[in-house]
Amino acid sequence: MAGNSQRRGARRGAGSKKGAVVGSGGQRRRGLEGRGPTPPAELRKGHPAARRAAAAKNAARKPGRARGESPELLVGRNPVVEALRAEIPTTALYVAVGLEPDERVAEAVQRAADRGVPVLEVGRAELDRMTGGVLHQGIGLQVPPYRYAELDDVLTRAIEAPSAALLVALDGVTDPRNLGAVVRSAAAFGAQGVIVPERRSTPMTATAWRTSAGAAARLPVARVTNLVRALRSAKQAGLFVLGLDADGEVALDDLEAAVDPLVVVVGSEGRGLSRLVGETCDLRVSIPMTAATESLNAAVAAAVTLAEIARRRRAR
Repeated sequence: MAGNSQRRGARRGAGSKKGAVVGSGGQRRRGLEGRGPTPPAELRKGHPAARRAAAAKNAARKPGRARGESPELLVGRNPVVEALRAEIPTTALYVAVGLEPDERVAEAVQRAADRGVPVLEVGRAELDRMTGGVLHQGIGLQVPPYRYAELDDVLTRAIEAPSAALLVALDGVTDPRNLGAVVRSAAAFGAQGVIVPERRSTPMTATAWRTSAGAAARLPVARVTNLVRALRSAKQAGLFVLGLDADGEVALDDLEAAVDPLVVVVGSEGRGLSRLVGETCDLRVSIPMTAATESLNAAVAAAVTLAEIARRRRAR
C-alpha cells in the first residue's frame, strides 16, 4: 500500500529463477567499483610471463647454476679436440653421418671413448639444426652448464688456506678467453678462487674452460649477482681489496700490501673498473708501463699483478 513505512523493497517470490529476494543487496554498486588494478603479468596465473618467472625462480634454486643457463654445444674440429684434451666435462660427442675422418676427428672420437663419453652419429641436417646454422665441420661436443661455487665457500677456502688469502674478481670482462686465462693465472700464482658478476660479464663457457688449460677444474669460480656487495663481504671477512687502475694511487712495484689477504679486482680493457667497484676498492694500483702503451689486456694485467704478489710473498 502506498505510504506504508513497513515496506522494505520489492519482493520476489521464492520460486523465481534467480536474483535476490529483497532488493539488490548493493550488488550493482559493488559491480561499479571494479576489482582494483590489474596485477602485473608475472602474477597472472597461466600468463607466459608468469611461467617464465616461475622457471627463473626454479633455476635460481639450483646451487651452482646461474639463471637461464643451458648445455652448450661446442663445434669445430680444433675446438672440440682442444676441449677434450683439457678434459672439459662433457655429456656427448656428435659426429655427422658420413663424415670424412681426419686426425682431429679420430682423436676426438678416441678421447671421448676413453672417457666413456657417448659418441652419437647424427645427420648433417640435424647437426645444422642443433647448431643454429653455425659452421660445425661435422662435429660437436655437448658441454653441461658450469657449476659455480658459492661466494661464502670461496671466502672460507681463502681464509682457511695455509698461505695468505688471494682472490681475483673480474669487473666487466666479457671475453671468455680472458676469463679462462685469468683462471689459469690465478691457479698458477696461488689464488684460492675467482669471482665474476652475472651481469655484463662472460660466464664460464666451454671456451673459457678450454683457455684455462684445466685450471677451471681445480680452482672454484663464484658467480655473484652484485660484485660490489661481494667485495664488501670479502672486506668483512678480513680481505683487503685492490683495484687495477691506470690512474691508481700506488704503483705495483711499490705495493707493500701484497703480503696481506687480498682481493685483486680486474676491470675491462677499455672501460676499466666501474665507478661503484672503484669506490669500493681499498686501494687502486697501477702497472708501470712505457708511455707508448696505453693499457694491457685484462688477462695480461691480472697475470702481471699476480706474479708480482707471488714474488713479494715468497721474498717475505
